[in-house]
Order: sequence, then structure tokens, then C-alpha cells
Amino acid sequence: MNCSRNRNCVLRIAAMGATCLALILPLQAQPLSLQELVTPSTVILKGGQPLVFALHGFIEFKSLAESFAYIDAQAQRWKSSADFNEAARQSFRRDLLRRAIESRIISMADERPLETLITHTSGELKRALERVEEPTPPGYAEAFMAVQEKWKHSVNCWSASPSIAGRVLSNWYPIEEGIHLYGATYDTTEHFWQSVKYHPEVSVAAIMELLAVMEHSDWAPWLKRLDDDPKIYVANAYAVEFLRFNLKAERLRWFGEELGRQRVQADDHARMIQQRGAAPFRFSAYEEKVLWGDLADLFHLVYTFSAPNDPVRKALSDRHFDGIYLGDRKMGFISEEFRSLMLEIWKVKYLEMPRFGEVIRSIPVEIRLSHFLNDGDSPDIPIPIYVEYLNQIREMALARGTVKRGK
Repeated sequence: MNCSRNRNCVLRIAAMGATCLALILPLQAQPLSLQELVTPSTVILKGGQPLVFALHGFIEFKSLAESFAYIDAQAQRWKSSADFNEAARQSFRRDLLRRAIESRIISMADERPLETLITHTSGELKRALERVEEPTPPGYAEAFMAVQEKWKHSVNCWSASPSIAGRVLSNWYPIEEGIHLYGATYDTTEHFWQSVKYHPEVSVAAIMELLAVMEHSDWAPWLKRLDDDPKIYVANAYAVEFLRFNLKAERLRWFGEELGRQRVQADDHARMIQQRGAAPFRFSAYEEKVLWGDLADLFHLVYTFSAPNDPVRKALSDRHFDGIYLGDRKMGFISEEFRSLMLEIWKVKYLEMPRFGEVIRSIPVEIRLSHFLNDGDSPDIPIPIYVEYLNQIREMALARGTVKRGK
């Protein structure tokens, strides 16, 4: 789950895991003032380069002012559509603005924006916003205030979190003893989550065949159909932008080249080789997400959004990318049943493995567990649902142990 998009840049940062010291040191030398943070035209620099942020995970900006033009253009889309009336348009605009501000603050590459925001009072933030002289869209100040309120009472659970507990609660966290799930052992919960997207019979050869078909297809009209329908795009914006990025010919070639670099064999079965074998950690959690996970998501999403008579849909169905197969069950890729599987595997990690149960109980109950990565989402389990599951599994773990409250 799962410098952002430029996705490779993000995930290289995430792969650093606990090397947070490198992120903290520049803060002392180059502080970021609250007034700079709330000024829309501010371009934050790190190492002499702009610190970018994203909407929908892939659409990058250097400043909030730069994002305003994109947000305005998006709100003007589908003006002739009865499915996107003025009320829907304004709601869409407000949501994008809030997400842009949060993505600016919760950087995956630099903690200064968040540090600046949460080390000032709400009154100080309000006064700084009142001093902004540049044009801002309606709701700008309110969105900033809401982001501050949220992150003063939340911990971001991801692999490079400055909080040890936050890192441990990431699906990427390496489990030395492995975790046993549905008849096999995995190096992390991420390894299970991505490997299960491949039918047990799917081979590397079948994957390479699909990549060849996709690389020689014209995806422009296919994507246009998704772009032109607000009922599809608004509800699935991240998925559409994910597809736009990963259906580029150079990206499809990259998947094939990366499989070659991993020295997998044509007759290897994709699900099996992601399970723990004789030696642990054949693939890192980073490789699980950016290679195996993104590749599976690409196949499943193309199947999901293709027209019924599209030949690529049959090619994907023939290779079992028409659903998630686990034992005797077949689940839709975008389905509540598949999403709920995340909670089931967390029950093993946090309720049956004492050391992880202790970690999730250690965070004071007043602090909400959250997950935000540069406005990236996940079509298989949307971030709001993921966050609800995180807090739900903590409640289950607390019921089995001692509730630890903050001072």
C-alpha cells in the first residue's frame, strides 16, 4: 500500500525503511517557517531540488499555487454531464484542495512541512493564513486547519515512519520468523497481499506474454473512455492515473526488464516464488510492491475497466486475472470480500504474534493510526478503508491486552 509517482523515486525512499536520520538532519540547517508553508507560491527545496508532492499519486506539483490551476481545470471537466452537476463539482474541488494541502504537508521525502505544521498552535496557523496575500481558492484556510488538527492526533504508519511503531505497523515490515497465512509462509504481510493476486497456475511466461500484448496496443482511446466518463473517473481517479502511468510502453518494458533482472524462470509460478522458500527475503517488500504488486494491479485493473468485448479482457481472463483466487474462493479484485482479507491477515500478525500485538497496543488510544503517502491510494483497498481496518485491529488487540493511555 504501496517524490511520489515519479513512483520509482517514492519507493526508493520508502525502501530506505528506518533511515530517518538522513531526513532529520537537514531540518536544523534549513528550517521552514509557518508563513512560508502556508504561502501558495512557496517551492520547498531539499538538496537544492524542489520537493514535489502529488495528487492521485502521479500528478506532481512544486507549489500549492501550481496545483490550484490543475484543481480548477478538473472542476471544469464534464460540464455538460448530468452526472457531474454544480454541487458535485464543488465537492470535487474541495476534496482535491484538501488532498493537495495534505500531500504538501505529509511528504515522503522531508519531514519539515509536517514538523512546522504541528509545532505551531492552531491560533498561530490561523494568523499565518490571514497574512497570506496571494490568491487562494475558497476553503484554503479551512483545509489547512483541518490537516493540522488531523496530524496533531495521528501517526502515519508506513515503512519510513519516524515512529518505530509506525514502521512496524507497515505491511512492509520484515518479519524475521515469517508469517504463516493460508498454508504458506511469507516474509511480510506485503508478500502475501501481492502474491495472492496471482492465480497459483500463473507462470512468468504467461506474464511476459501479457506484457507483450499490452506493449503493442494503443491505449489512448481506451484511457479516453475512462477520462470522459465522470462516473468512472471521479470514483476511480487514482486507478485511472495508475493505468495511464503504467500502460506507457517504456513502463511495460520496465516490468519485463525487471523480471529479467530478478532472474526468474519462465516456468516459475508467480505466487509460489513470492512465498518464503529455503532462503528468506528473495524479494524485498519494495520489490513486492513496485514489481509484483503494480504488475498484478495493472492486469486486474485493465480487466476491470475493459469493455466486455475487448480482446485484452479475454487474454487476461484466460490467465486468471479476472479475480482473486484463494483456495476455493474467487473474489473480485475491487470488492469488499477481497478488502476484508487485509483484516484477516492482520489478525494473525497482531492477535497471534505477541511481539506485534504489543507494538500495536503501545500507541496511546488517543492517537489515531493513519496512512497517507503523497495522496497515493490503492484500488484493491482504498486508504480510508485501510485506515479503518488499522484502528479496528488495534481495538481487537487492546481487548486482548492492557490499554495504554497517554499522559
